[in-house]
Amino acid sequence: MLRHFCASELYLGGLDLLGIQEVLGHSWIATTMRYIHVQQTRVEDAWMSGQQRAAKRLEGLWKD
Repeated sequence: MLRHFCASELYLGGLDLLGIQEVLGHSWIATTMRYIHVQQTRVEDAWMSGQQRAAKRLEGLWKD
């Protein structure tokens, strides 16, 4: 249970999967992925953040 909590907290804190894999000592990334639990809103939040970044990049292209 502690490994699941730690993996999830590291992911929510911004550490990427490969970093978490190394911290947990897993040989396979699939093993690491089983330990990470994300909140439902994390996917939606990431999507919205990506959309906002894309809109800001395109903003300069549309100005006359």
